[in-house]
Amino acid sequence: MTKRATADQSRTAKAGTASHAPLALPQVDFDDSAAGRVLAAAREVLLRDGYSGLTMDGLTAVLGMSKKTLYVHFASKDEMVAAIFAATGATIRRQVGELLDAPGDFREKLDGTLRIVGEHIGSLRPEILEDLQRFAPQLYAEINAIKARNIPLMLTRVLKLGVQQKLVRADVDVSFLIEYWVIVAGGLHDPALLARTGLTPRAAFNKALELFLNGALTSSGKAQVHAPR
Repeated sequence: MTKRATADQSRTAKAGTASHAPLALPQVDFDDSAAGRVLAAAREVLLRDGYSGLTMDGLTAVLGMSKKTLYVHFASKDEMVAAIFAATGATIRRQVGELLDAPGDFREKLDGTLRIVGEHIGSLRPEILEDLQRFAPQLYAEINAIKARNIPLMLTRVLKLGVQQKLVRADVDVSFLIEYWVIVAGGLHDPALLARTGLTPRAAFNKALELFLNGALTSSGKAQVHAPR
């Protein structure tokens, strides 16, 4: 038996085991239409069984919907997954935007932003990322495209608030810092990196962000951010 076949069987076994485990997933803004119901069901299968485990036949069984009806809403599995990713990105932007528009200090805004992003990142297990990278590289690339769109919108406001409250260094070029973080975040969830470090996607995100913030925060900012709640 080849190494590749063994690896494929291992992934299949993991997916089968995961399929029996209940999923606690962060909410995503799907509408109440039939298409929204399809996406909600497809997302759960995707995050449980991976890209390879998501099939049109399987979805028809889950939804009690004919394949013909399913294809009325989505022409392909890839179109469906792309719509799931787009809805996830829009949900993160909405949730963080509401947090940033509400009253609160820098620590509250930062903690809340990281909590929202971390919950969504935590749902992407390394084997799911590996599956996407191998079988749907265009969709794997879309994850980084969503990061590139969301990060400037979210972190710019948080960091500027930190500058105003003298918790982020005033001499920091926020625009450059954001662009730098976009580049770093783009490589954080590469399956090869996760395999080498043994980190989960969420842990890799948290470690990298801690290093990122330590260079941007003032002494007061570090004391506040690292102070126990």
